[in-house]
Order: sequence, then C-alpha cells, then structure tokens
Amino acid sequence: MQVQNDHVVSIDYTLKNDAGEVMDTSEQNGPLAYLHGHQNIIPGLEKALDDKSVGDSFTVSIEPADAYGERDERMIQTVPRSMFQGVDEIEPGMRFQAQTEGGVTVVTIKEVNGDEITLDGNHELAGETLHFDVEVKDVRPASEEEIEHGHVHGPGGHEH
Repeated sequence: MQVQNDHVVSIDYTLKNDAGEVMDTSEQNGPLAYLHGHQNIIPGLEKALDDKSVGDSFTVSIEPADAYGERDERMIQTVPRSMFQGVDEIEPGMRFQAQTEGGVTVVTIKEVNGDEITLDGNHELAGETLHFDVEVKDVRPASEEEIEHGHVHGPGGHEH
C-alpha cells in the first residue's frame, strides 16, 4: 500500500543536523505514526513520503522553509521577571508556554540579566536544514474518526 492522504503511516527515522549529529530518532520509542495529508509532520518530510510504500527506505534533506522555518529575530524579546510569577528559578534553556496573538507557543529562556528575561519564540530547529533517514514500516487507511479528528488513534497515536 502506498502513502497517500487520509492514510496512517508509520515510519522509523533518524534526524541529523548538518554536522551529522543525531538530533532525534524513533529507535527507542518505535515507529512514528502520523495521518498523512493532515500536517501532523513537517511539510517537507510529508511531501518526501508521498507515494512511498511499506519497506521503502530513503534519505532526504529538508530546507528550513519546509521544516520549522527560518529564524525570526522578531521572535526574541526581553520581558520583566514579574511575568514569571510563581517561578523561583529562571535559567537559560528553560522552556515555557506563552499566550501570543497567534495562540499558545513555546518560548525558550535565552538570557537572564537581573530582572530582565530574554525569550526566544523560534522553534529550536528554526533555520536548520534537517537530514532524515526514513523507512516506511506500515501504511493503512485511516478510520473516519481519525480523519475527523486529524490525527492517529491507538498504538503510536493519540488515545481518547
């Protein structure tokens, strides 16, 4: 069966950066299951999987525009420590959810300078070219409920 829209696809993958360092892999948790055509994974990887079949293995490099986008310096801002009420320790690298005009987003603490906290709202992989080694492990038609909900249910997916 081929990968196509409204199908549940399970893949094993290894993600590397330009230096060849492994950044993520399905090795420990088993295959990643997603609903093809529903923006469950980055656009470039989803496009690379179009029309692949169970057992197909391939390597693909995804440019930032088709992954997590380019870094946007406008996503970096300095806010007062008072915005973190109830948080005793604030250190670079910590992540928080923040409400923005575009909805909830994850921000990373970049710098702590007294009562000023510098936040970065860019995805940690923004601006990066991503290199994937992928093997298609399974393809099946999605259930009506999965299509309606826009994600996979059951093993490897979302549980309701």
